Amino acid sequence: MRAHLLSWTPAAIVFDCDGTLMDTEKSWQDARTLTLRDYDLVPAPGFAERSLGVHYTQCGQLMAEEAGRPELSDTLANRLLDHFKKLVADHPKTMPGAPELVATAVKFAPLAVASNCPREVVEACLSNTGLREHFDHIVVPGEGIRPKPHPDVYLTAARACGAAPESALAVEDSAVGVEAAARAGLRVMGVGPWPGEQVASLVDLWVEALDEPDVFGWASERIPRRSRD
Repeated sequence: MRAHLLSWTPAAIVFDCDGTLMDTEKSWQDARTLTLRDYDLVPAPGFAERSLGVHYTQCGQLMAEEAGRPELSDTLANRLLDHFKKLVADHPKTMPGAPELVATAVKFAPLAVASNCPREVVEACLSNTGLREHFDHIVVPGEGIRPKPHPDVYLTAARACGAAPESALAVEDSAVGVEAAARAGLRVMGVGPWPGEQVASLVDLWVEALDEPDVFGWASERIPRRSRD
């Protein structure tokens, strides 16, 4: 599948934000820790893994339920988001290879972001790192668009770029994101530590980082859009 994907030119590329474009997972981890500490709560073992990539409102619900305080669901979600926004504003950081891949990919395909984060957070992250100008569309949950692992954000993003889902590429790092993109019918490039066979079976290619030579070489070899017109 690696050779097949790396010989293909997608009609659009839809990137996840957290953990794919932006190195924000440490900020989410710290925000979860601070939120739990604020209310003196202890979640069940394995909470960090279960919370990876989920929408912040779902994370608040998960924290509340696992701590036996379901009535705090909305309160914890809001506190989590407040902590995260402060942390990520203080330390904006891109993932290795992300700026270079985006700057190269925009020459041959329209780009979008599909994220479970609130729009204001995605906009701020991309703006603070100089990436915002490369993206035509940002799609987040809301107004009938369900969060990942539902396929809505990827379906909406691909169509906004004028591409059929099957002709678009998703770039994702989390299991819930990979599931969302696969359910939407996009081809998927997974990035990060090996996720295990169950998640890897849903992707067309898995790479450890976006700065792998094969990935940048593939993007560099695509024909620029203006040259195809």
